Amino acid sequence: MLDAAKTDETLLEVNNIEVIYNHVILVLKGVSLNVKKGGITALLGGNGAGKTTTLKAISNLLHSERGEVTKGSIVYQGESVQDLDPAQLVKRGVIQVMEGRHCFEHLTVEENLLTGAYTRKDGKGAIESDLEMVYNYFPRLKERRRSQAGYTSGGEQQMVAIGRALMSRPETVLLDEPSMGLAPQLVEQIFEIVKSVNENEGVSFLLAEQNTNVALKYAHYGYILENGRVVMDGLAAELRENPDVKEFYLGVSDDGRKSFRDVRSYRRRKRWLA
Repeated sequence: MLDAAKTDETLLEVNNIEVIYNHVILVLKGVSLNVKKGGITALLGGNGAGKTTTLKAISNLLHSERGEVTKGSIVYQGESVQDLDPAQLVKRGVIQVMEGRHCFEHLTVEENLLTGAYTRKDGKGAIESDLEMVYNYFPRLKERRRSQAGYTSGGEQQMVAIGRALMSRPETVLLDEPSMGLAPQLVEQIFEIVKSVNENEGVSFLLAEQNTNVALKYAHYGYILENGRVVMDGLAAELRENPDVKEFYLGVSDDGRKSFRDVRSYRRRKRWLA
């Protein structure tokens, strides 16, 4: 478990942000969340809930998709970071691993990893040391280090993407849908490595994930997004046992899968009428 002392220090604060695409499409509607230093925070929700948009708002990658934060604030280590470009944010210690892995297919595995160190100024020796650290976490990448990344498997490419992020020596990694398209055994392997990096290197993670079970197994705290709003948050262990969360993600009613908001109001109505 996360050390209790660490959970008291807030690293990242997202305060009531709204995000609009193409000047008209409102995607996030007042999202607020905190990421504690040294923790793993899960951002949960179905397709279209706003998870990826939230991560891109934090990493300042929205502009490439004609999106912008129109309200609210994003604060990292006590300072506003909304006006920083993505490269400046990487230098501050925040990096995003994009959904779908996005390796440089024509480069080797090792060349991909080394691109993650392009902002560093601490010398070749430190970079080589961190490359060995990445290989320790991902032994498979060491075996495939001379292979072109485009010819590796989906799981190996996900490892490359996470390893490349670690090569920037981040304090916080924004990890988008790490389980997407991977077999269950590989998903567990990826999350075990995330857990090890968190515990051994002190890297904080904010991960967006549709696989609720595995995310809440490894996270310390979770937020549930629906239709661009946070509808519930709490300690991961408590969310795992919450009957509404169980019904929303695992239960199917006679009318099909229900919206979390509908489930919550239905349960409230039942309590009120009792």
